[in-house]
Amino acid sequence: MDRPLKINVIGGGPGGLYFSLLMKLNDSRHDITVYERNKPDDTFGFGVVFSDETLGNFMGQDPKTYLKIRDAFAYWDEIEVRYRGERIRSGGHGFAGMSRQKLLDILQERCNDVGVNMEFETEINDLEPYRDVDLVLGSDGANSMVRDAYKEMFKPTIDMRKTKFVWLGTTQKFDAFTFIFKPNEHGWFYNHAYQYGQGKGLAASTWILETHEDTWMRAGLDQSNEAETIAYFEDMFREELEGHKLLSNKSIWRNFPVVSNQNWYHENVVLIGDAAHTAQFSIGSGTKIAMEGAISLLNSIEEGGSISSALTEYQ
Repeated sequence: MDRPLKINVIGGGPGGLYFSLLMKLNDSRHDITVYERNKPDDTFGFGVVFSDETLGNFMGQDPKTYLKIRDAFAYWDEIEVRYRGERIRSGGHGFAGMSRQKLLDILQERCNDVGVNMEFETEINDLEPYRDVDLVLGSDGANSMVRDAYKEMFKPTIDMRKTKFVWLGTTQKFDAFTFIFKPNEHGWFYNHAYQYGQGKGLAASTWILETHEDTWMRAGLDQSNEAETIAYFEDMFREELEGHKLLSNKSIWRNFPVVSNQNWYHENVVLIGDAAHTAQFSIGSGTKIAMEGAISLLNSIEEGGSISSALTEYQ
């Protein structure tokens, strides 16, 4: 497409920011505004994970961003499963992890460098005033307001899974993508742990706990606050943590929503990332998929003769 576009992006997560950045790099005439409900330094979760293949894709899109995020990565090559006292490892996978907040900082800085408008602490409840543009991007997460506003057209399916999970962090550094299956008197708990970089030479780990609802209730975790949840698991996993602490960041227990949509776009409104489709947290790839979606949407717009044809190709 060889004309400048006016674009409103609803949601300032990695997918929305990366799309905005790439579009501006493709054509500096584009007028792009990102609307984000939170503050610039306000996020949930801890680390995000990318594969070697994804990193190579980033390099091909914007080397400056690639080099900045590369310096913040922790790298590892193996997956480890711990079960009933045994450890099983496989190699040759190639992963990199970094702090979600650090990634947002880099993308916000790059967007500012190229002239993307960013409006933080902006709560949008009615999408219609933002529709008078060439394209509206819904990158506002699994609980997408954009998707809900046109649910009759997107036709979403949301399957709330039955297990409970909580997203924590730890100062312990794991040198593999680690899955720990461990029981106690209340039942089985499943731990998903992976390291993330915080700058050169610094690393910590995301620490996700998952369990069935009956186990969760027997353990009293349905009545626990964040501090009590941390204390419970610091005791249960004291051997694995080796004296390191668990960390919380808006760490509430929740059920995972499996989101899919029959349609990814309606007129000039298009979904990306978790708003369009979620990826189960055990593979740590939600951010990866959102940013790859941004690349795919960019390519469709570059090659399309109109927004309509581009969105058809994107889906």
